Amino acid sequence: MSFQANYPIYLQIAEDIKRRIVIGELKAGDKLPSNAELALAYQVNPNTVQRIYRQLEAEGISYTKRGIGTFLMENPEMPEQLRQEIGEKLSAQFLAQMATYHFSKEEIIHLLEAQAQQQEKEGTSC
Repeated sequence: MSFQANYPIYLQIAEDIKRRIVIGELKAGDKLPSNAELALAYQVNPNTVQRIYRQLEAEGISYTKRGIGTFLMENPEMPEQLRQEIGEKLSAQFLAQMATYHFSKEEIIHLLEAQAQQQEKEGTSC
């Protein structure tokens, strides 16, 4: 994973873990890797992993059993909830940026439709 310079690494990794939950790589109740394993996987300091796990716990995504490990919450609705939250956040950011260029709602919709068609032609559609 390549990291963005202007955004804390621990938040970027936490978002990647959320992405993995949304796409089904991680499931409710799964045990997350140990601090050392996650540090190695993302090539970060173990202290960074502690911040990641604290962040996920603060958001109600995971919990820690002392001496056993960190686990995802037993909430089967979590993937869809995260998907909705992420979609709302990304669309709000996109619309805010488009507004700085004075794009109208109609222009934005037209551009999105054209881009979606282009991706379908290229086989990279979402």
